Amino acid sequence: MGWSFSIAKVAGISIKVHVTFFLILVLGAVQWGVPYGATGAVFGVILMILLFVCVTLHELGHSIVAQRLGIPVREIVLLPLGGVALLSRNPTKAWHELVIAAAGPLVNVVIAAILFAATGAASALGSLDGQALQQEAPPSLSSLLIWLLQANIFLVLFNLIPAFPLDGGRIFRALLSMVLAPRTATRIAVAIGQAIAILLGVFGVSSGNFSLVLVAIFIFFGAGQENAEGQARTMLITKRVGDAYNRYALTLEIGDRVSKVVDYILTSYQPDFAVVQGSKLLGIVTRDDVLQALASDPRDLFVTGVMRREFLRVAPSLTLDEVREQMAEQKARVAAVYDGEAYLGLVSAEDIAEALAVLAFQQRQDELRKQNPDLAT
Repeated sequence: MGWSFSIAKVAGISIKVHVTFFLILVLGAVQWGVPYGATGAVFGVILMILLFVCVTLHELGHSIVAQRLGIPVREIVLLPLGGVALLSRNPTKAWHELVIAAAGPLVNVVIAAILFAATGAASALGSLDGQALQQEAPPSLSSLLIWLLQANIFLVLFNLIPAFPLDGGRIFRALLSMVLAPRTATRIAVAIGQAIAILLGVFGVSSGNFSLVLVAIFIFFGAGQENAEGQARTMLITKRVGDAYNRYALTLEIGDRVSKVVDYILTSYQPDFAVVQGSKLLGIVTRDDVLQALASDPRDLFVTGVMRREFLRVAPSLTLDEVREQMAEQKARVAAVYDGEAYLGLVSAEDIAEALAVLAFQQRQDELRKQNPDLAT
């Protein structure tokens, strides 16, 4: 994710902080600094840091379970509204999604249980209102632990709301997928999630709770994005990459120079070019490679000097969705299609997006024909 930097690596998973994360530290400093001065400001910053340690452990719960199920995890990114674990691909089995989604809240349950034991039942449950706690209890170790206990209880309850992209929405979709088609399950879960988001938004506006409005917007659009992703996956699994790669692509040879690639870019829509020797693929030159070469060296270089010699190889039997997942996992936007050892051509993220657009159009046409049989004649 852009505008983020790595702060640690756990179990091979990079943990990153988005630059906007520091806004939450400022909020914590202001919220506690106003009534308690400099000591309160420092206390507020520490609270926010420890809260996001709990959020990180929550995301690690998702991530480590995903890894155990064979799903690579690219990174965890911490944002002001929480954290997100970026999986290289989505779970294909309903029970996989169920246990991955449930692992995060379960971590917070364990943390809450430990804090509950450390603080004592009576004092810990005296107030579940963080604002009231702040007003009544000055900065101290006791108030810090109780505040974190309440925060973890809130994280469990909030994340179990059955609305995408929250864990509860994923758990709900996984349960529905066990008895319904995945696409139908996603549609139902998304509709319910967006309805909940609207209710939260209305309540937030009426009560003057701006934070709740932001959360509602996040849930509403997150659910819509999940619906779009589910539809894309459903369509892309129907086509093989062998049906979508460019069979008529322009190619380069080892004696060609960057100027020739520039001519190709200007006179065609093709962004990526295979450098071949006979039927053998030597490397791939992308538009970005050419622009970088032009910016850094005024000479007309040979394409072999700017081409990428390491590239993703995929079989023509893979679905477009599988290729898309492999591209995401390896952070590649172009792949070489091979039938055994025979090079066939290139497929890019743009090719997959174009195929998705065509498939969506065809699907819409089929739906219209079903609704209006006369259109088929």
